[in-house]
Amino acid sequence: MRFKFVLPVLFGVCLASLAQEPVHLSVDVQRVNVLFTVTAKGGKLITNLTQDDFTIYEDGKPQKISNFSKESNLPLNIALLVDSSGSVWDKLRFERDAAARFFSYTLRPAQDKAFVMTFDTGVSLLQDYTDNSATLEHALDRVIAGGSTSLYDGVVEATRKLAFQPGRRAIVILSDGLDNSSHIDLAGALQAAQKNDVVVYAISANRIEGVFLQEPQIGDDNLTQLAAQTGGHALFPKRAQDLRRAFYSIGEELRAQYSLAYGPTNTRLDGTYRVIDVVPARKDYKIRCRHGYFARKGTSG
Repeated sequence: MRFKFVLPVLFGVCLASLAQEPVHLSVDVQRVNVLFTVTAKGGKLITNLTQDDFTIYEDGKPQKISNFSKESNLPLNIALLVDSSGSVWDKLRFERDAAARFFSYTLRPAQDKAFVMTFDTGVSLLQDYTDNSATLEHALDRVIAGGSTSLYDGVVEATRKLAFQPGRRAIVILSDGLDNSSHIDLAGALQAAQKNDVVVYAISANRIEGVFLQEPQIGDDNLTQLAAQTGGHALFPKRAQDLRRAFYSIGEELRAQYSLAYGPTNTRLDGTYRVIDVVPARKDYKIRCRHGYFARKGTSG
């Protein structure tokens, strides 16, 4: 496999330091915000519920909801993170076509914005923030496959760009889920996303037309963890048309989210990880939300 070094050495040094100093934006324990979606049997999105339809727990203890809303109109910030490593070169055409359509039916001009990053041996910003879907589509035409895979570095770099944007923050990953050249591991990538309220959606390229990996389950498991732990979900299309539907379903879900906030009963500023569980009143409904958060570390009281 040939390797493609697309970034200067200086960027590699920055990523090396990033491995030791991941993104450190923690949640202030005075208020915790939780974005989530609700689905019924068959994956149908449920969009007409109220605060009384939910109970929230932190580390198994019930919490009082202070704010509740439907977030379909909140500004949306999207990072499209495209695997451009040599392992997906034969599927790149399908990926580019499907991703281009995603922007046209997801972004609302003057309200939402997105950027495109690719990752292989390094991480490249292909197109900075814009609300112009045509500009983003043209950027995807410039993707060239080759090199090793730095998926986790890509997640952290995308998180850095999303971290301080107002509104909702989401990463959409298109990859086989393998990583063989990042400076951090899966846990570090997850921590960066969780600390910055970034929801990860992942679309696996492992079963789409083309050469198949011998052990696709490893990559699929990585993508599943990145998505599930942050409140998103992973999809596993088998054909090019399934790939387009996968992008469409992510766009639909981003328009069907709820938001709640609560003041945790645990007020210690100890930097610990707190487990979140949103429970619907109806047992046949399923909730997708991040699994927890990191409390801010400091002096309480």
